[in-house]
Formats: sequence, structure tokens, C-alpha cells
Amino acid sequence: MTKEILLEEILTLIPHRYPLLLVDRVVDYTENKSATGIKNVTFNEPHFTGHFPDKPIMPGVLIVEALAQTSAIMVSKSNSDKGDKLVYFMSIDNVKFRKPVMPGDQLILKVETIQNRGQVWKFKGEAFVNEKIVAEASFAAMIVDKKDGK
Repeated sequence: MTKEILLEEILTLIPHRYPLLLVDRVVDYTENKSATGIKNVTFNEPHFTGHFPDKPIMPGVLIVEALAQTSAIMVSKSNSDKGDKLVYFMSIDNVKFRKPVMPGDQLILKVETIQNRGQVWKFKGEAFVNEKIVAEASFAAMIVDKKDGK
């Protein structure tokens, strides 16, 4: 069964806000296992004024961040202490950028859990535009108490 997570709920699950909130909604979610997020790329995003003025391209680090945010939404939604935890990046490996992402594109962000050991999670993420892979990465994150930040 497909589970959708709308923007209003995303705002309760992760602390990111504009301009760094990079997931508009999650269209598929399986608790602790996988999620598919959507990012509608628009010309008015602030990074396009400098990257690059004559040919706007979404920075690759923001694509990886969007994948990580999709994972954080999945982990936070799966966690019984919703809203009381933060998800911190620990590592990023095997990043590959295959095609540029431009305004008007819709990023499909597919993430899956590779491993979960206590507070440490490992993920594989792939980003697509028009069913073609544009980026991929493996990454790890740690779940921490929001009140402590550690």
C-alpha cells in the first residue's frame, strides 16, 4: 500500500525550512525501509542566481541533500518519538552525477535503508528526472535527541 506524506507533515518531521527544504512531498513510504520523495525544481530558487546565471543547473550537493532529507523524513516518520529527534549526516560515499538538473525538472528521490544499527543508519539513494538517473549516492546518518543536538 502506498503511503503519502504531504508538506504539512514533512514540516513536523524534519527541521529544514525554505530555502533549504528540498522535498515537496513523499509519494511512497515503507516504514524503516524506503521512501520516494518529490522535489519540483523551480527557477526562483536562490542558488540559480549564481549556479549558473546563463545556464541554471541545480548544484549536485543539493541533490544529495534532497536524498538525505527524504531518508530523514522516512526515519522520522518511522520513529515513535516523532518530532523529538534529528537526523545528522555522517558520511557520503560513491556519489555519481549523471545528468544536470535544471529549472522545470521534477526530481524523483528514491531512498532505501541498507543497514540500521541503533542510532546509525545507512542508505542508498538515487535521483531521477523523466525516469533517467541523474545522481546516486550511499550515505550514513545518526539519529540524535533534538533537545541535546548530540
